[in-house]
Amino acid sequence: MKIVRFQNSAGTVHYGERVDEGSARLIEGTIFGTYCVTDRVVAMRKLLAPVEPRNILCVGLNYRRHAEETGARIPEYPVLFIKAVNALSHPGDPIVIPRVAPGQVDCEGELAVVIGKPGKNIEPRQALDHVLGYTCANDVSARRWQKEGGGKQWCRGKSFDTFCPLGPCLVTTDEIPDPNALKIKTTLNEKIMQDSTTADMIFDVPSLISFLSEGTTLLPGTVILTGTPQGVGFARNPQVFLKKGDRVAIEIERIGTLVNPVSEEA
Repeated sequence: MKIVRFQNSAGTVHYGERVDEGSARLIEGTIFGTYCVTDRVVAMRKLLAPVEPRNILCVGLNYRRHAEETGARIPEYPVLFIKAVNALSHPGDPIVIPRVAPGQVDCEGELAVVIGKPGKNIEPRQALDHVLGYTCANDVSARRWQKEGGGKQWCRGKSFDTFCPLGPCLVTTDEIPDPNALKIKTTLNEKIMQDSTTADMIFDVPSLISFLSEGTTLLPGTVILTGTPQGVGFARNPQVFLKKGDRVAIEIERIGTLVNPVSEEA
């Protein structure tokens, strides 16, 4: 099932099962517990990010060819960093380049995993039982703040407002039995920047969930960004960074396409 979160004509936020680009069947209950899909079809005035994350846990250097293009060693353990929840952004909303990061903002297409059932010290073989579904993510990054201005921590460069677009929908696990067999592509102004498959992950999705749950409870609504494939802007020659007027599209097989324009902070 493809679950969407949206505003109706009155501005009220609902969950629904997507019918088409402009309408959905209303869902009653909570998607993180008991819910049912009704027969009531309503128009969607505005499509929202499919979840409001409790946490946004991110994994760096998790594609082999991306590690190679950056000259990094293959990590022994998943590289964890966190994006602040204020970074959440909706499909169609602009990625805003902040005044403090001109000429250095990059985009990264990623598969996002949404936890639906709490768990701690989860075994890899049981990990997917804790997943509600999957969506597209854009791990927007201000490279100087990530690499130089953040005190050797990535969080600052990854957590500016609008730096975590999610969407367009949440696809439940019954439609994606193997999250490590999906095509993933990032397009910038109709130019393909990233074109890969989640099979190139160093640590697959069950391994990531198991690792992140060691000694740590993964709460329902936790979003895990699973890493980005090769083709990022800062690793190119010449480098490619986002600018006002750009359009970024993240497309993942079986999920859909997340599209965001780019603007600048006033």
